Amino acid sequence: MGASADNSRSEAFKRATSGALRAIAAVPDVDVAYQPGAAGLIGKRARLPLPTRALPPAEIAKLRGAADSLAVRLRYHDAALHSARSPASREAREVFDALEQARVEVIGARHMAGVAANLEARLLESVTADGQPLSRREQLPLAQALALLARERMAGQAAPAALQKALGEWREGLGDEAAAAFAALADAKDDQSAFARIARKLLATLAIAEAEAEASESEEGGEGAESPDGPEDNAPQAAGDAESEAEQLMGASEEAADGEAGEEETGDADEKDGAAEGDERPGGMRPPPSAPAGAHEPGYHAYARAFDEEVTAEALCDADELSRLRQQLDQQLQHLQGVVSKLANRLQRRLLAQQTRAWEFDLEEGMLDVGRLARVVVNPLQSLSYKRERETEFRDTVVTLLIDNSGSMRGRPITVAAMCGDILARTLERCAVKVEILGFTTRAWKGGQSRERWVADGKPRDPGRLNDLRHIIYKAADAPWRRARKNLGLMLREGLLKENIDGEALLWAYRRLVVRPEHRRILMVISDGAPVDDSTLSVNPGNYLERHLREVIREIERAGAVELTAIGIGHDVTRYYRRAVTIVDAEELGGTMMKKLAELFDEDDAAAWARVSAERAPLVA
Repeated sequence: MGASADNSRSEAFKRATSGALRAIAAVPDVDVAYQPGAAGLIGKRARLPLPTRALPPAEIAKLRGAADSLAVRLRYHDAALHSARSPASREAREVFDALEQARVEVIGARHMAGVAANLEARLLESVTADGQPLSRREQLPLAQALALLARERMAGQAAPAALQKALGEWREGLGDEAAAAFAALADAKDDQSAFARIARKLLATLAIAEAEAEASESEEGGEGAESPDGPEDNAPQAAGDAESEAEQLMGASEEAADGEAGEEETGDADEKDGAAEGDERPGGMRPPPSAPAGAHEPGYHAYARAFDEEVTAEALCDADELSRLRQQLDQQLQHLQGVVSKLANRLQRRLLAQQTRAWEFDLEEGMLDVGRLARVVVNPLQSLSYKRERETEFRDTVVTLLIDNSGSMRGRPITVAAMCGDILARTLERCAVKVEILGFTTRAWKGGQSRERWVADGKPRDPGRLNDLRHIIYKAADAPWRRARKNLGLMLREGLLKENIDGEALLWAYRRLVVRPEHRRILMVISDGAPVDDSTLSVNPGNYLERHLREVIREIERAGAVELTAIGIGHDVTRYYRRAVTIVDAEELGGTMMKKLAELFDEDDAAAWARVSAERAPLVA
């Protein structure tokens, strides 16, 4: 009776919280899901932590705060504008996101007293441990500290007492220029566009990212401060701008894009001048697919390729450690493995059904049908019967799984990705479908030997990629699963996951795949963010890596030799890939992978042949 009452109470609370979220957001069709883990928001899908049956008061307050936080973001936040104005580096993006979240929460709290109480309770819970005061600056990360200082100015009231000591140390160290920027943020809190521009100025004041207004003013024939987007923005523009930029990069529409490209590239060059002279922050990378990037800037290139490496998992780790890491992977995913295995078995049954042999009988020529010889014995006037095997519609296939091995994947996402890759390889191998599992990262944080060489050479302009690539082969397509299964544990190794340079990694995987003999080739990318390498982005335009990624994707999709699909974990990859899906939680990865592959295999055979029957023209190096 007690358990039933608890269940009823928990379900009633979930219904009430979901209804309140939709009402506050003023978006009635929000899909609210309760799952283990942190709260999150992708589009119109909100994810909230799964409540316990007991529902103690502290948990109720935490859930209400999380729901209100997502609701005010849905109501007062323009995701497209925010994405287009977001800076390139990971640290700068974290601060920019935290400032915007503080803005929408201040606005929501101003209009709704109950929301204000819930958000303050959530703030204390997320920043402090059991409400204990924070006594040192180091206890408050940069993004949280700046968001709290901005919240104080925008709300016109002090932060909770438990945060005041640590926050005071942050406030003293920022200086008058930053204080003026916080005051400007408070004045602009009701205008997201103006707020974003001032937030970028604050980041520039603190030497975290470039100021957006500076980039706008440097454009040839530009609109000055009225132009909201600078060329350093690490996010897509409006659909038309993205299309024209991509066409220009790939040479598809050079005349139409020349004027606009000239303005943008001039602005980029101005930025690079300043960065090369005074910015010592590390940078990123990415190798060129083919075409130049624009009339006023050299194409994508690497400053030095001598330090890049393509390496097998066995070469990075000894056998004993691989075994230990594999055992750790199995232990962490025992509960999830059964669920994904069931989905994999469904996929296997589908594939095997497509490969079932079928025969045509009662033919006048072909292979003698011995099963019908009895008719001839009974009646010698009966003619012999022949049969012929019907051609199966299933084509020999190879699947490449390219997994982002960046630092932001650390923890649950990389663990789930490794397990799903393992189950996928085992499943498809039973269906005579070969699988290759690859990973990509860099050899160092914030630039490696490439950057050292650039510094030793006197920091020449337009250096291109300034980090050393590490491309890892966990399982080659021709390697049996049983020999490669230990390798996937390497993804859990401490220190392996660093920066992500998606464009070059995608090009590398594509070139490995396009020379395969199979008739059908599928490339699936799993990533949790836009390409970021601090060393490269500090001395190149802020969209340098993202632009190259778009160029590579466009060329691969245009060539048609490979079917490209992508899964984004908490990151909208649909803005890059034509065929893509975004998930909120890493726990959904296994089911999504199986579903996307099933969709590919279920597609109309004639359409599939049309896509891959084109000439296998590999990209120009």
